[in-house]
Amino acid sequence: MTVEGTAQRKNARGSSKRTTAKKATPAKKASPAKARTNGRPDEAEQDQLVQLLTPEGKRVEHPDYAIDLSPEELRGLYRDMVLTRKFDAEATTLQRQGELGLWASLLGQEAAQIGSARALRDDDYVFPTYREHGVAWCRGVDPTNLLGMFRGVNNGGWDPNSNNFHLYTIVIGSQTLHATGYAMGIQKDGADSAVIAYFGDGASSQGDVAESFTFSAVYNAPVVFFCQNNQWAISEPTEKQTRVPLYQRARGFGFPGVRVDGNDVLACLAVTKAALERARTGQGPMLIEAFTYRMGAHTTSDDPTRYRGDEERAAWEAKDPILRLRAYLEAEGLVDEAYLASIDEESDALGKRVRDAVRAMPDPDTMAIFENVYADGHALVDEERAQFAAYQASFVDADVLAEGN
Repeated sequence: MTVEGTAQRKNARGSSKRTTAKKATPAKKASPAKARTNGRPDEAEQDQLVQLLTPEGKRVEHPDYAIDLSPEELRGLYRDMVLTRKFDAEATTLQRQGELGLWASLLGQEAAQIGSARALRDDDYVFPTYREHGVAWCRGVDPTNLLGMFRGVNNGGWDPNSNNFHLYTIVIGSQTLHATGYAMGIQKDGADSAVIAYFGDGASSQGDVAESFTFSAVYNAPVVFFCQNNQWAISEPTEKQTRVPLYQRARGFGFPGVRVDGNDVLACLAVTKAALERARTGQGPMLIEAFTYRMGAHTTSDDPTRYRGDEERAAWEAKDPILRLRAYLEAEGLVDEAYLASIDEESDALGKRVRDAVRAMPDPDTMAIFENVYADGHALVDEERAQFAAYQASFVDADVLAEGN
C-alpha cells in the first residue's frame, strides 16, 4: 500500500443538513458499576444518539442525517479502517520492541476517525491531537512520518500545508484554539472551506477548549469541534469529568451539539459532512461528540487493567466498528471472500512496509535542534550550539583514549 494509493480515494470526499425554587432533595449517589452501565448511554441519551448502522450491521435511517454511498465508497471505508488498524497494531508492536519511544493507539476509534475524515474536502483544514492516525491516513500523510516522530527522528515529518493536516499536538486541548484562529482567518479571507479540530473527552475539561468555544461562537467561525469520547481520560472516567453529556456543553456557548455513535462509520460520515457544510455556509461552529471507546491503553506507558474491568471492554468489542461494517457489506452482497482476502494481503504488505521503514530510519543530526530557532540567528543560540558541540566531542575524545589504552 502506498500513500499515492490512499490519495486516489480523495475524489470520494466531496462536499456535502424561572420557576420558583424548591428545597432540593439530595440525590442518591450511583455506584461506579451502575454509573458506567458497561459504556452504554442510558435510555434518554440513547434517543439522542445518531446511528445509521447498528452493532449487528443493520442499516437504519435517521430523520436528520441521511447518506447514500456507492458500493465502492462503502468498501473504501472498510478498507480504510482495516488498514488503519493494521498500521496501529504494527506501531504498538514496534514500541514494545523498543523501536518507538511511545505510541498512542486508536484501537476501537477507527470509525470515528475514518468517517469524519472522509467527510472533508481537500481544501478543509485539520487540527489533530496525537491519536488521529486514521485522519492522517485519509489526508494522505505517509504513516512512516507519524512513526518517525514517535521514534524521535523528526518533528512531524510532513508539511501541514501539503495535506491541510496540521502537525500532531501533544499539549492537551491547545489545538482547538489553533483551529478556531485559523477558521477566523479563512473567514476573513472569504474562503468557503471549513476547519475541524479533534480532541478527546479529557481535553474537554481544559480551559483552552472552553475559550475556543467562546471565540468560535462569538465570531461565527467555520469550525467543527470533533470530540472522540472514548470514555477514559487516561484513568479518569467520563462521569468524573462532566455531569451532562459532552455534546450538550455546546448549548451554553450558543451553538449546536450532537452525539453520534462513534463506532458507526456511516453516522460519523453523515454527521460530520452536515456539520462541515453548515460551517462553510456561514452558520457557525458545531460540536460533534463521537461516543466511542478506547479498547487499548491510553498510550503504551499505560496499563488499563488497573482501572477498568474486562467486562467493560467485552461490551464494547461487541460493537467493533470494523466488524459492524463488514457484517453490513456481507449481508448486502457488496463483498466476497476474494475481496476480503485482498484487503488482508494489502494489510500485511502495509505492515511489512512500516516495519522495514522504521528500522531503516537514520538517526537525526544531533545539531539540528539549533536550526530555525530564529530566522536570523541569535547569539544565545550560537553559544548553546557551541557548548553542545563541545559536549558531544567529549565522548569522541573519551573513545579515542579508551582505544589507546
